[in-house]
Amino acid sequence: MDSSTKPVVVRQVWASNLESEFALLEQILPCYCHVAFDTEFPGFIHVSEKNCHYSKLPPSYTYKLVKANVDSLKLIQLGLALSNYAGHLPDLGTDSYYVWEFNFKGLDVDRDHHNPDAIQLLAEQGIDFAQIKEEGIPIGAFRRLFLRSRFMFSRLNLTWVTFHSTYDFGYMVKVLTGRKLPNDLDVFKVVVSELFGSSVYDMKHMIKFCRGINVGGLEKLAKSLKVDRVAGNSHQAGSDSLLTIQTFFKLRDLYFTADNCDEQDCLNINSFVNILFGL
Repeated sequence: MDSSTKPVVVRQVWASNLESEFALLEQILPCYCHVAFDTEFPGFIHVSEKNCHYSKLPPSYTYKLVKANVDSLKLIQLGLALSNYAGHLPDLGTDSYYVWEFNFKGLDVDRDHHNPDAIQLLAEQGIDFAQIKEEGIPIGAFRRLFLRSRFMFSRLNLTWVTFHSTYDFGYMVKVLTGRKLPNDLDVFKVVVSELFGSSVYDMKHMIKFCRGINVGGLEKLAKSLKVDRVAGNSHQAGSDSLLTIQTFFKLRDLYFTADNCDEQDCLNINSFVNILFGL
């Protein structure tokens, strides 16, 4: 993905422009069927009591933690980055490329559960909690638009791209159903499939099988693949969704495209569909 020819702009979405930005997304979506998304939320208040790395936890226990945190906390931001199959972002006929950042009303740091360190980090990275409280998007308004849109229910056979997406999908399922997460992991997986379709990729799972890659987070993976963050800051949902989509296409081209990798190292990308890291 080459974004060097044009700057990338993060379009901020608030209650005041939610409907107009959704209408714009609906208009361009058929031409940009790869969608990366990222969420920002107020950290974790339930942590593992088991003395082992996250990746070593049983999926049922991991999901128990995800459910406990998501049920107790509120979504702050959602980032969406759209691209076509070649990795090109939408430019809307202008001299810039665009990604979207939705800012949600609801979290009151004086009343609601949160991790103080996480809130401090997000504030330092540029998230304005006072503005979100006043101008943020009501969850119900977002839910109604999103469920009616072509993002959902395989209406366009979208490919969803994520990195370590257990919490991302957890918060989206909570937002889109208006309920706490299902008690059972298998039911959660069914709901994710019903909402998002059958083409979901989690790069955190994919890189476990990519020779020469031994990194933890998205930022380190991007740097190892020589992908630069070209807009915004880390821990801002729009910027992180952009880095996710850019890194995905670089990873795909290096490890999953026969023209660019040795036969013994080339992986079948279809083998990694619909597998969420940790679950």
